[in-house]
Amino acid sequence: MSMTETQTDQPPRGHVRVIYLGPVAPHWDVQGDSEVRGLVDDFRSRVMARLLLLPPHDPQFRRNRERVVRDAERENLVLTWDLGLPDEG
Repeated sequence: MSMTETQTDQPPRGHVRVIYLGPVAPHWDVQGDSEVRGLVDDFRSRVMARLLLLPPHDPQFRRNRERVVRDAERENLVLTWDLGLPDEG
């Protein structure tokens, strides 16, 4: 059994929401909850290291966003993004 199969069989360890705050740095806020003590705080530190000075229109944002998504998958966290854009209908 591979690592991904093991992780999908287990319920998520928590939920994290990454929120774009606007054009003035810091651009991001990370909110979340988890039963595991320190999990969200550790994840928040890694997200902020990757995104702190990057607005969503920066080309580096796309690469770093994918890294954040993979990190959330490894930690078995449900990840949602709020980029402040209206939903496309």
